[in-house]
Amino acid sequence: MNPPVILITGAAKRLGAQIARNLHAAGANVAIHFHRSQPDADALVSELCAARANSAQAFQANLLNIAALPDLVSQVVAHFGALDGLINNASTFFATQIENVDGENWEDIVGTNLRAPLFLSQAAAPYLAKRDMGCIVNITDIHAERPLKNYPVYCAAKAGLLGLTRSLAVELAPKVRVNAVAPGAILWPDANMDAEADFSADEQAAIIRHTLLGRIGQADDIARAVRFLVFEAPYITGQVINVDGGRTAHL
Repeated sequence: MNPPVILITGAAKRLGAQIARNLHAAGANVAIHFHRSQPDADALVSELCAARANSAQAFQANLLNIAALPDLVSQVVAHFGALDGLINNASTFFATQIENVDGENWEDIVGTNLRAPLFLSQAAAPYLAKRDMGCIVNITDIHAERPLKNYPVYCAAKAGLLGLTRSLAVELAPKVRVNAVAPGAILWPDANMDAEADFSADEQAAIIRHTLLGRIGQADDIARAVRFLVFEAPYITGQVINVDGGRTAHL
């Protein structure tokens, strides 16, 4: 039996890379999507293929280009022969104080976090419907339901992705399951990300104080939840799992 094939967007590093490693360890062949991070993507492919030959491949695409999304899916299917799962992980995250919101940052944040998952799901759905385990997992955010100050566009985009998750579960049933994982404080933004996305030490400490488990999570906490929804949840669809250390219990 051929291994299941999973496409993960934004999988070259950070959370996406850990999701790829976890699904790969569970026996999947993984399609590593990247936009600009080709060295990281190639390094991850080499790492995974060293563990199991021909089990990973990198695919480049700009998710803001809708016309490129069906081609991305087609390339994955052409390379691996099938598609069993889509993980919409890629995300743009930076602050947009309301007085500074403009069309450019709207297109960037909404385009990556909401529009691309919709059109990738549209392109992937016919292939997923042919498979016994066809599924989509969207990476949303706890702030989709409990907004984060100074991030109105990001929160709106993730709220849209949460609604899209439930809508697609209805639209694609019974052939394809669609669920979401909503991270809380998992990884602080990289220093090379937009400066506005930085959290001060005091802000980080305040977030941890409001997390019941008293610490931030690890990327593998999210990856394990994704793995569960992909491989161990055949009767779950239209749901969101908050992986947040209990933060949403009393926000």
